[in-house]
Amino acid sequence: MKKHIKISVFISLLLLFAGCSAKKEALLSGKTMGTTYHVKIVTGYFNSVSDLKEKIDDKLENINKSMSTFIKDSEISKFNAFNHVEEKFYPSDDFFYIMTVACNLYELTNGAWDGTIKPLINLWGFGSSETKKEIPARKKIDKLLAQTGFNYIGISEDKYLFKRNPLISIDFASIAKGYAVDQISALVRKNGIKDFLVEIGGEVFASGLRKDGKQWRVGINAPKIYASFNQVWEIVALRDRALATSGDYRDFFETEGNRYSHIIDPRTGCPVTNSVASVSIMADTCVFADGLATAVMVLGHKKGLELVEKTSGVECLIVVEGKDGKLTNFYSRGFKNDK
Repeated sequence: MKKHIKISVFISLLLLFAGCSAKKEALLSGKTMGTTYHVKIVTGYFNSVSDLKEKIDDKLENINKSMSTFIKDSEISKFNAFNHVEEKFYPSDDFFYIMTVACNLYELTNGAWDGTIKPLINLWGFGSSETKKEIPARKKIDKLLAQTGFNYIGISEDKYLFKRNPLISIDFASIAKGYAVDQISALVRKNGIKDFLVEIGGEVFASGLRKDGKQWRVGINAPKIYASFNQVWEIVALRDRALATSGDYRDFFETEGNRYSHIIDPRTGCPVTNSVASVSIMADTCVFADGLATAVMVLGHKKGLELVEKTSGVECLIVVEGKDGKLTNFYSRGFKNDK
């Protein structure tokens, strides 16, 4: 009898340890920034993540309240309304951080990424679905070009901002989702989870491994005008890396046989015409990957590849559309090796 009890206890302990070591996958999702988010978490079988969604939603709401230009009393709206030259504007720590990232992107790309071009985006009709998309007069473009330029914003080491031109305004649409991905990733880690995937509007950060012990696999959308959102062009394996993609195939208009995309060159004030269909950037942070993807769209595949190759910790895939409509991939040296 005692022998049977010992065997029973031994089997029970084995099952208990097996249960403790077993992993489960949980999916948290919702809406934010006019799009959706998905957080896939790998955790212990008995670990609960029920309270994590509320924390994620709260964090995303706070980011939106700080960086949405559609909220009148958001931090970014207050900065944009601030029209005092050289006067100090004291932002929150988060806002100051994203401003330093923005400044770095502007300087690194020689102005190919510029967070002050929203007036030009609006002028071309890409700022709102209610605005007609059309080619504006050159005089109007030049007038707004004089009111843009991230170099007109000063960032002090004493953690305050100031304007050199009172008409300057900023918009973080091209890096806000990437920033949110990084913030949610940090939140998930803070809750003791190391294996997860965060995706917001197509921008991604992958940490650790999947439930099966393999790297996370992320699909890059086919850069074709009529492609569905789940049509995959390339699959990338990720571990402790971010991936962000920018493209010209979703938001555009056509006139007289020419196509004009929402990707505006901050140096000319006009949509890019370099045949780059999409750019996917791998980097350590999603906010940087997000902004650099937009910049490489502007630079074109040759200058874009040159910039990526000399930037530490960054890889890219650039898809170029030929005159015959054929798509060609251009990889940085380490992109395939990084997969």
